[in-house]
Amino acid sequence: MFCSEIIETKTTGMNKKSIFYSLLAALLLCCCKPTTRHGESQSKAESTDSVTTGTASKQTANTAAQIYAKQQIPVLCYHRIEDGKKGDYTVSKATFTSHMKVLADSGYHSVLPGQLYDYLVYNKSLPAKPVLITFDDSRAEHAAVAAPVMEKYGFRGVFFIMTITYDKKNYMTKEQIAGLAKAGHTVGLHSWDHTMVTKYKEAADWQKEVAEPKKKLETITGKPVEYWAYPNGVFNHAGAQELSKYFKLSFSLSTKRDSVVPLQTVRRIIVPECSPQSLLKSMRKNF
Repeated sequence: MFCSEIIETKTTGMNKKSIFYSLLAALLLCCCKPTTRHGESQSKAESTDSVTTGTASKQTANTAAQIYAKQQIPVLCYHRIEDGKKGDYTVSKATFTSHMKVLADSGYHSVLPGQLYDYLVYNKSLPAKPVLITFDDSRAEHAAVAAPVMEKYGFRGVFFIMTITYDKKNYMTKEQIAGLAKAGHTVGLHSWDHTMVTKYKEAADWQKEVAEPKKKLETITGKPVEYWAYPNGVFNHAGAQELSKYFKLSFSLSTKRDSVVPLQTVRRIIVPECSPQSLLKSMRKNF
């Protein structure tokens, strides 16, 4: 309705005083009505919306105590995947394949460290029966054997790299590492030469084992390297605190977590040569 139409309607059967106030109200209504959201008016409105949305989307991070209290999820750690070898750190190719199959058949869903971080820190939901599948030591078969088997079942994993091993016999090439990142897997750091964190005494040690390798690995993958696996699974409180300056999450082995820095002491279990059902039993027992 135009302003003139409003005025005409209001004047019928009214005295002059009523007409005056009606006219004043109508003029105020027309003149003060917001303009369409274009140009400057639109920018201001969008700015307001942006501020409101930003405020609403801000999340409060959990405290260390809250993170420590959250339910842990199964985190598996593989090393060698090789036929004809024996040892606690070696599984055959057939065994690894059977492990991935039983996880898929049992309804497990692989998650990546970023999802675990959001779950621990911001209470984001995880898929039903989550499992994190990790690999240490940069072995060539991780790219040649493990990744294709996992991808067959719709899984993605985390590959922790010792950067001293680049392009060496039995270890991944830089191209394979980059390929894993491109395929949707996560690439993390496992130190430069597998020296334990408990032996880092000087600033130079941290540069050599953490800062410089992290930067080089990021150059190879083209992505931030935000996750760490402790050499030999060993950590101390001081080391865990220092690693929080570099990584969102750090992964140990079966050692008890540090309640002050739980994000830097996420537990894993080493997967040995075992039957698929033994793997499931171990997961239920340990997590």
